[in-house]
Amino acid sequence: MKRTVILLQILLICALLLPSEGQADIYSFIDSNGTLHYTNTPSDPRQKYQVVVRSLGVPPRFLRLAARKGSSVDPKIYEEHIRMAANTYNVDPNLIKAVIKAESNFDHQAISPKGAQGLMQLMPGTAADLKVQNPFNPLENILGGTNYLRQMLSRFGGNTSLALAAYNAGPNRVEADRDIPAIPETREYVRTVLSHYRIMSADTYSALGRRTRLH
Repeated sequence: MKRTVILLQILLICALLLPSEGQADIYSFIDSNGTLHYTNTPSDPRQKYQVVVRSLGVPPRFLRLAARKGSSVDPKIYEEHIRMAANTYNVDPNLIKAVIKAESNFDHQAISPKGAQGLMQLMPGTAADLKVQNPFNPLENILGGTNYLRQMLSRFGGNTSLALAAYNAGPNRVEADRDIPAIPETREYVRTVLSHYRIMSADTYSALGRRTRLH
């Protein structure tokens, strides 16, 4: 027990000494053998992590994921999946792409500190409800995420801002507030997705115009 306390103190000091943009929460979990572990990278969705040290100045998870670098994935490889999901659930493909951009920056292996997984960052429970067997499979994830996005759009009368807020913070919170909740991450999330959506929609119309002129 004494060793555990000392280790936790060391982790706390390390977390506080990191630059603000590099800080991260410290999590604990108990493995199948009953051993207590600490980590700042809760990447195993099988474990039940608990925050034991909350760092300061950490950007919202969707901004951290969207800022990931080093990925050579071309978003165009998901175009067919997005088109299929858009047709299946009657959701604007540009809105789907905007959510993916904000959630994972098109990294199909992304995992958030809270355990959300894949392109559209589905929580394990939500993925199970949506019958998504492998959330890291791009097609399954996009179909499941778009299904959930359609549910939110229908639940909030087609109001895109409220649907996005519900996607991020949960529909019950949005219904309770009858507006975008006063949660900084959620409000920033809605602004970010809508910004991507406007840019992607403008690019689509521009591309359509170019093709029309070519004909």
